[in-house]
Formats: sequence, structure tokens, C-alpha cells
Amino acid sequence: MHAPFATARDFAAWAGLTPRAQSSGGKDRLGAISKRGNRQLRTLLIVGATSIIKLAKRGLKVPLWIRTMLQRRPVKVVSVALANKIARTIWALLVRGGIYQAPTAMLKS
Repeated sequence: MHAPFATARDFAAWAGLTPRAQSSGGKDRLGAISKRGNRQLRTLLIVGATSIIKLAKRGLKVPLWIRTMLQRRPVKVVSVALANKIARTIWALLVRGGIYQAPTAMLKS
């Protein structure tokens, strides 16, 4: 199947959820998110990710990487990272024609 986006990162970049790359003098730096692409999609993904993080603070089981990142980074940064991961999952489901199934560790309370 031919997809309009070659990779999941291309899809996340189109949604404006990847860092803007800047390079000068042979040094590459990643900045804030690019905010390119579909504003509504980006907003919905970030709002959904933020709600998951708020529920995590109330006891919802979330992956270890989210809990670890919340200890080191501001909530908004973690929300964008989770939104990016959700966008990449959406791309994979669309390309492969699959149905999302939550990891079994997430289903157990």
C-alpha cells in the first residue's frame, strides 16, 4: 500500500509534533516543535495526551517512560512527546490496516 507519508516521523512532522532542526557550523540543534501542518489534529493529539497524563497523576497505569519523563520534564513537554507517539501509532495503524489493542500491561489495574 502506498502511503502519503513514507514514515511515521514524516506524519508526526506534518502534524507539527517534531522538533525544529537548526544547524550551523556543523552543529545540529533541535528546537521547539515546528507547529506546521494541521493545527486541529495537533491540538487534539496534545489535549488527549494531556488528559492521559492528568489521569496518570490520579493513579492510571501508564508506561514507565511517561512516569520517568514526568519526573524530569515539564508536563507540556511530556504531553507533546506522548502526542508524537500517538501520532506515530495512528500512522502505523493506517498503513498496516490494523486495529489498536492496548498493551496487556496497561489493561491490568
